[in-house]
Amino acid sequence: LTMAENLVDRELVLDRMSHTFTVNLSVTPLIQDNDIHQILLEMQRVDNHLRISKEEQLLSQQNTARLLVRGLAHEIKNPLGGLRGAAQLLNLEVADPELKEYTQIIIAESDRLQGLMDKLLGPNKPPNFKMINIHEVVERVRQLVEAEATGNLEIICDYDPSIPDIRADRDLLIQAVLNIVKNAVQALSENGKIILKTRIQRNVTMGRRHHKLAVKIDVIDNGPGINPDIIERIFYPMITGRAEGTGLGLSIAQSLINQHNGLIECHSEPGNTVFSIILPI
Repeated sequence: LTMAENLVDRELVLDRMSHTFTVNLSVTPLIQDNDIHQILLEMQRVDNHLRISKEEQLLSQQNTARLLVRGLAHEIKNPLGGLRGAAQLLNLEVADPELKEYTQIIIAESDRLQGLMDKLLGPNKPPNFKMINIHEVVERVRQLVEAEATGNLEIICDYDPSIPDIRADRDLLIQAVLNIVKNAVQALSENGKIILKTRIQRNVTMGRRHHKLAVKIDVIDNGPGINPDIIERIFYPMITGRAEGTGLGLSIAQSLINQHNGLIECHSEPGNTVFSIILPI
C-alpha cells in the first residue's frame, strides 16, 4: 500500500478451523504526519447475500427456461398431431407392405416426439397437497432404486426422525427425488455409494421469502463429479453429461420442487456430489 491507496477485494474465501466463509475485504491506510502508522482492516461476511443472489438468479433462469420450453413444446405438438393423422390416413390407403412400413415409422416417431413434448411440459394437473412425512417419500425412492439396481450399489440412510410433517404432493415429491437419485446412480461405476440424508434447516431464505424452518434432503454420491462446464446449466432442459441422456430428469425435478416453493442446489467435486432439496416447513 501507498499512502494514497485503498485495497478492496470481493468474495474472498477464508478457511478457519475447517469452516469456510466468504468476505468482502477493505484495507485502508491511516495516515499521520504523512506516514502510514496504522492500517484499518474491514471484513464483511457475504455468504448469505451471495446465496440469496444465486438462488434468485437460479429461480429466474428456471422460470424463463420453463416458459420458453412450454411455448416451444406447444408449438411443436400442434403440427405433430397433424403429421401423425396424415400418416394414419395414408397408412389406410396404401396396400404395398413396404410403403406401410414407412408410414408406421412416421407414426411411431410422432408418438416418440409426443412423449418427449409431454415430458417437457411437465405435470398437467395441479399438485394435491397433503400433510406427509418426508421419510415416506425418501424410503419409497430407496426401495425403487434398490429394486432396479444392477451391480454393487450401496445406499446409506442418515435420517433425522424429528422432522415434522410437511404439506406436499407425495407423488410429485417421489418423482423429483427419484429423478435425482437415478441421476446419481447413472453417474456411479462399480462399488458406488449413495447417501440419503435428511436434516432441519433454520432461518432459510428462498426467492426473497424467509422460512423459520425447512427440511433439507441431501443426495450424496461418490461418483466422478459433474463437468464444471455444465454444472451451472444442469437444471436446464436437454443439458446432460451423458451421451445417452435426455437432460430432462433434473429439469423436471427442479420444476416439481419449485411447485412446492422449494429449491434444488448442487455442489460437486470428484468423489463427492451433493444435490440438496430444500422444502419449507
